[in-house]
Amino acid sequence: MTETPVREINHYINGAVTRDETDRRAPVYNPATGAQTGSVALAGADRTRDAISAAHQALPEWQAMTPLRRARVMFRFKALLERDLSRIAESITREHGKVLSDARGEVVRGLEVVEFACGIPHLLKGEHSGNVGSEVDSWSQRHPVGVCAGITPFNFPAMVPMWMFPIAIACGNTFVLKPSEKAPSTPLLLAELLEEAGLPAGVFNVLNGDRESVETLLTDERVGAISFVGSTPIAESIYATGAAHGKRVQALGGAKNHMVVMPDADIEGAADALMGAAYGSAGERCMAISVAVPVGQDTADRLVAALKSRLASLRVGNGLDADEPEMGPLVTRDHRDRVAEYVEIGLREGAELVHDGRNVTVPDHPEGFYMGACLFDRVTTDMRIYNEEIFGPVLSVVRASDFDEAVGIVNRHEFGNGTAIFTRDGDAARTYADAIEAGMVGINVPIPVPMAFYSFGGWKRSRFGVLHAHGPDGVRFYTRLKTITARWPRGVRDDNQFVMPTMR
Repeated sequence: MTETPVREINHYINGAVTRDETDRRAPVYNPATGAQTGSVALAGADRTRDAISAAHQALPEWQAMTPLRRARVMFRFKALLERDLSRIAESITREHGKVLSDARGEVVRGLEVVEFACGIPHLLKGEHSGNVGSEVDSWSQRHPVGVCAGITPFNFPAMVPMWMFPIAIACGNTFVLKPSEKAPSTPLLLAELLEEAGLPAGVFNVLNGDRESVETLLTDERVGAISFVGSTPIAESIYATGAAHGKRVQALGGAKNHMVVMPDADIEGAADALMGAAYGSAGERCMAISVAVPVGQDTADRLVAALKSRLASLRVGNGLDADEPEMGPLVTRDHRDRVAEYVEIGLREGAELVHDGRNVTVPDHPEGFYMGACLFDRVTTDMRIYNEEIFGPVLSVVRASDFDEAVGIVNRHEFGNGTAIFTRDGDAARTYADAIEAGMVGINVPIPVPMAFYSFGGWKRSRFGVLHAHGPDGVRFYTRLKTITARWPRGVRDDNQFVMPTMR
């Protein structure tokens, strides 16, 4: 495949592509080929403040617009997303590496949040109570927070931003998006479509940058709310810094998602589910299953055997190939090497490497950032490969003797993002769903990402802040509640007479 020349990637501020006159730039790669395809500007503090200023100046007019008119912009944006779905998906694949069908699925899941935002006139309705006191009425209203910022990761350059900004701007806020510098092109495409949908200049801005721009967003007094998705250490830091500067913060962190497989489960079905959940998108998902917990030695043996047979035929390659593979590359060479180092760590710790994918080759793309699927068995809970988020195609099998031990394994982990159980037993499923300490639970569903009209978020150190992402919690996060209590003076209508006037 012939690569396009290295292109310059800049910002989108106040309704226009904004070139950054700076030497601070970062390379952008096509992970499938290893070739550099872009050079993205890294905004400093001054450029970041430019984006905040644009959002701040656009705020009064946008928040004064009726919710119905804001919803109509979202309706047009939805139609444009559907029109350009293939173009957006291809942009994702070129910079992230996930296969094209997976990228299309990402866009659809983001589009569903836009559909939810189209109902904002209903979602913003308050409550009303007549006669809360003698001739006193009370009601509530939801008002925008103001300028909001989103800091998003490389692994979902379309979906995760669309967890945030459609609801934020539909609620009457303006928005500054700081996407990952590893996959910056897709958010700029979304900005183009918002402009085409009729969104006024300054309401949505895309600022490419690194730590300097993030720190400016966190400390500028004009920014009222920060949304973040990424690793737990950074999520914790963003939450602490943003909160210290008086902002509301929603910070979603890391994960180590477990899938419990009961003895009565359909082992072949569970293995099929695990293949997609563990190795889809090369494991670069915060909702990927990275730990399988089979209950009973026989269950474990059958599950590992089923996985091993499937891994032997797993196809790895360029996600844009006509004969689409099942798994693409990792996002960068450094990240691939980091994941490979975790495999070495697992071997040193004594885990059994059932399938080693480190030496996979893709003949047409020898410089691509490829790594095959890895499967560890007999992993214990004191190992680093169990406790730390690897964020790659590495699945660990931790054997449990019974149901209670499996629940304990899941609940003792510091992360509590998502989890799943595979079983035919309704009682086991119900007990698991009630007892497990995680924000999202799947029953015979390996990746239980909620639909847009519910909210996304984990427990424990997988989330910092009170409210979850999108759905009803998204509306609550991007609005401030105001409650009004009113009494009107009496006697105003006493002079109204409906009889023939006479002299008094």
